[in-house]
Amino acid sequence: MILIVDDKIENITALSKILVSQHFDVDSALSGEEALKKVLKNEYQLVILDVQMPGMDGFEVAEAISGIRKTSELPIIFLSAVNVSKAFITKGYTSGGHDYLVKPVDPDILVLKIRTFIKLQEQTKELARTQEELRNEIEQRKRLEEKKDELMGMVSHEVKTPLTSVKAYIQLAGVAVHNDRKENALQFINKADSQIEKLNQMMNALLDMAKMEAGMLDFNVADFNLNQLVDGALDIFIQSNPERKVVREGDADIVLRGDLLRLEQVILNYLSNAAKYSPETETIYVTIRKTPRNVEICVIDNGIGIDLEDQANLFKKFYRTQQSIAEYRGMGMGLYLCAEIVKFHDGAYGVKSNPQKGSTFYFTLPIDPKKTDC
Repeated sequence: MILIVDDKIENITALSKILVSQHFDVDSALSGEEALKKVLKNEYQLVILDVQMPGMDGFEVAEAISGIRKTSELPIIFLSAVNVSKAFITKGYTSGGHDYLVKPVDPDILVLKIRTFIKLQEQTKELARTQEELRNEIEQRKRLEEKKDELMGMVSHEVKTPLTSVKAYIQLAGVAVHNDRKENALQFINKADSQIEKLNQMMNALLDMAKMEAGMLDFNVADFNLNQLVDGALDIFIQSNPERKVVREGDADIVLRGDLLRLEQVILNYLSNAAKYSPETETIYVTIRKTPRNVEICVIDNGIGIDLEDQANLFKKFYRTQQSIAEYRGMGMGLYLCAEIVKFHDGAYGVKSNPQKGSTFYFTLPIDPKKTDC
């Protein structure tokens, strides 16, 4: 839309007829003050501005438009029949005008100039958008590089710790065998095996994340009974953590559809976190609750809890709370993978927690009404 600013209505009418005949949308203002209000409120492609007006003259209006960030690049054409000296024309350009035309003006020349300025304005905006996109892409790549470096450092640290432990336990086992203390040697070997299993889980998590980023994470979808999923996860967890007491509550006798092993991975991650962040003497609860549309699985602990500001970020890639960074090992991948697995199954996930009062991690899975009676 083009804004015509002139204190004489007959000039506006004549100019509007020319522009409308060339399929331009036109708006008008009878004073500089009215023009400024309209420029701030509406979007215009170009302003045609009379110089000699009562109140604010055309130069003052142009300076005001050019000084506003929103309209600083708005093309302005001065159109005057009175102020035609070189000094006035120069002032028109220095006050923010893009052109200064003297009446009478050839309509074809005027339309050509308008189209040219509008096209240049559109190209300028497109160039600015492209520059902004490039800046954003550069910043994103910088952040990715920083994340990659951070990940490499984190992986190096996390791998080094269990490897060092494995080496120490193997050496201790060797000394025990040499001294004919086979029971001690077996204990050290079991501890080394535990550290190797942690390494295996870490590598699997990294591989899963890499596959997920590439859109290549495999899901083997089939019907399964929820009891089978929950019982399987609990069996694996209890075998690895015989000292932990886990109480299961709720009905899980329902047939669902999904990837049993991937969903088992979610429950195991929730259970592992509950064990990591709560005392060994505390019971972990696994609850199952059905509604007509979905089933909710919760893992509840009485551990250290999580601050409210951290809860919204827990399921983001590599995110770890300051407390977990300082006191516990990990790379911040587990909950991110859980979230992606649950999303694949059209479920929801989240956490409810208060510091020092424990946490409840949950996820939901949709129920197929046709299978509820299976």
